[in-house]
Amino acid sequence: MEGLLDHMLRDVLTRVGGIDRCVSEFIRITDRLMPNRVFTRIVPELLNGGLTPAGVPVRAQLLGSDPVCMAENAAKLAALKPAGIDLNFGCPAKNVNRHRGGAVLLDEPELILRIVGAVKRAMPPGMPLSVKMRLGYMDDSRTLECAQAMVDGGAEELVIHARTKADGYKPPAYWDRINAVRTQVPVPVVANGEVWTAADAQACLQQSGCSALMLGRGMVADPGLALAICAPASAALTWSQLLPLMRLFWGQVMIHMPPKHQAGRLKQWLHYLRRRYPEAEEAYLRVRTINSPFELHLQLFGMPAEHL
Repeated sequence: MEGLLDHMLRDVLTRVGGIDRCVSEFIRITDRLMPNRVFTRIVPELLNGGLTPAGVPVRAQLLGSDPVCMAENAAKLAALKPAGIDLNFGCPAKNVNRHRGGAVLLDEPELILRIVGAVKRAMPPGMPLSVKMRLGYMDDSRTLECAQAMVDGGAEELVIHARTKADGYKPPAYWDRINAVRTQVPVPVVANGEVWTAADAQACLQQSGCSALMLGRGMVADPGLALAICAPASAALTWSQLLPLMRLFWGQVMIHMPPKHQAGRLKQWLHYLRRRYPEAEEAYLRVRTINSPFELHLQLFGMPAEHL
C-alpha cells in the first residue's frame, strides 16, 4: 500500500502480534537496474535479515511489465536476501496502469506468464515467489487464465484481491469468486479485500475456501485485527495500549520524513483509526488543521518532542 503501509507502520503493526508475514510496497521497475539503495530505502528490513524489528519476515514486491528488466532486478534484489519476492498484478492506480503496471496486465495473461517465469528463473532455489492479483481489469472473464499463467510461470502462492480494477475499493468484495480459482490451481491461495473485522475475516475464509488472509486497510484501521482473528479470546487492543505504538511510529516519522510531511503522515493514520476508535475521531478533529510537528506532538502526546 504505497504511501501508507510502509516500513514504519510495518514495524509498529508487527509488534502487536498475529501477523505471519509482510509484503512491502511495490518497487516500480521500468527500464533500468535499480541500485541497492532503492531496495533498502523501500524495504529497510533487508538490512535486518529480511525481518521487521519484531521478527516478522518481509517479502519485497516488484511491479513492472518488462520480463527481462524484472528478472534482472529480481536477481539483484534476491542477493539482498529478502524473505521472498512478490509480484504486483493488482494495483488499480490510474497512473500505474497507464504505464503498464499492476492490474492492467490482467488483460495480458501471456505477458504475465513471461514475467513470472523470467523472475522465477532469476531467483535462487528455495526463495519463495508469490503473486498478488485482482479478479481482473475491467471484468473477471480472464481470472482463471491469469492465475494459471502465474502458476505455470513458477508462482508458489497467489494472493487474490476479490475485486476487479473497475471495482476499485468499493464494497463489496466478491470473496466467493476467489474459491473458483482456489479449486483450480495447485498452489495455496490467500484471500484479500474488505476485511475490516474478525467477523469479516470468518466470512471471507468461509466464502473463499482459503485458510489464510492478507490484510491491508483493515489492519491500518485496527492494529489489533490480526491478533483478534488468530486468537479470538484475546482482549481487544485498547486506545491506551495503542498510544505507545503511535508514539513509536511518530518517532520514526520524525527521523525518516522531512518536517513538512510529518504531521500529514500521522494524521493519515489517525484518519484510518477513526473507523475503530472513538478516541481517534476526537484526536483527529483536534489536530486536523495543525501542520507543525511540534504542535501536533504536544496535542497528541502532551510532552515536547525531544522527550521521545
